[in-house]
This record gives sequence, C-alpha cells and structure tokens, in this order.
Amino acid sequence: MTKAERTRQFIIEQSAPLFNTKGVAGTAMSDIMQATKMAKGGLYGHFESKEELTHAVVDYCLGALGEKITAVMNKQKTAKGKLFAYLDFLSSPENPPLQGGCPMINFGIEADDTNTIINQKVKKGMDWSVNRIADVITEGVGNGEFHTSWNAKEFAIKLFTMMEGAVMIAKVMGNNNNLHIIIKMLKTEIESQVI
Repeated sequence: MTKAERTRQFIIEQSAPLFNTKGVAGTAMSDIMQATKMAKGGLYGHFESKEELTHAVVDYCLGALGEKITAVMNKQKTAKGKLFAYLDFLSSPENPPLQGGCPMINFGIEADDTNTIINQKVKKGMDWSVNRIADVITEGVGNGEFHTSWNAKEFAIKLFTMMEGAVMIAKVMGNNNNLHIIIKMLKTEIESQVI
C-alpha cells in the first residue's frame, strides 16, 4: 500500500464505527475530523465528498462483517456446526461483531428510501449472507449430513430474515429473550434435517 492508500484506509476504519453507530445523516464531518485527528482539507484530499466516504465505509463494514462470519463458520468441520456457529455469532447484540451493530440493519433501514447506492450495497450483502447459508446447507446435503429433501435456499432465507429481525428486536427491547427463542427454533429445525 502507498502512503495515500494507508491514509485512506485509516480514515475509513476510524469513520466506520461512527457511521455504523450514528448513521449517515447523524455523522458530521467534524465527527470524522475528531476521530481521525485530521483537518477537513486532509479528509477531502482522500475523499471528494462525505458521500464518497460513506460508500467506502459501507463497503468496509459489510466486508468486515462477512469476513468475521466466514472465519467463525470455517472453524467448524460440519455443516450443522457452521450453521450453529452463524446463529451463535449473532446471539449477543449487546456485544456485536462490529461497533454499532449489524451494518445491514443500520445502513439498510436508513438508506431504503434515501440512498439507492447504499441500498444496493446492503442488498448485495444480504444476498451474500443468504447464499453463504444456502451453500453450507447444500454442502451438508452433498456430504450426507442433511436430508436431500431440504430446500437450502428457502431455509437460508428463513434463517437470515428471522435472525436479522430478532437481532433488531433484541436491540430495541434491550434484552435477548426473543432472539434466544428464535435461535432455539432454528437450531431445532436444523437438527430435524440431520441424518
């Protein structure tokens, strides 16, 4: 990396928790200046606008979440273990994988009617998540771990949407009771597919 590329990456990494916690509209350039200890001119030397920085931050947050999910799942040997690891990874919204919580929820809700570029980035992240879950199920069916009649894509959509909704509800309610009920239900359904 060149010095300019390292500085650009530093700005993204320092800005990401701000955007993911306060939102795009709630994050001011003065917040970014304070977090990076850089002058406004220095920031604009690397990003033409707050919008350009926002797009880079969204990419960074979604990428970081995907890397963490992949790392947790890859520690498991079985498809069932990978699915359980995914569920357990998201089981504590009070201790989220990224500061500020799930970027798909945070950026998705804020951008759904206001920013088509961010909305498309979040959709891509959601598609990746569903496909990753479906691939694990397909792998489990292929290696004889799960019943061949299990519809990987349908269950992946179910698991993903139930977990994202449950994580949001846990954050709003201030407790994990409902989230743990959803996780238990999903684990029971996964167990029912094990041969």
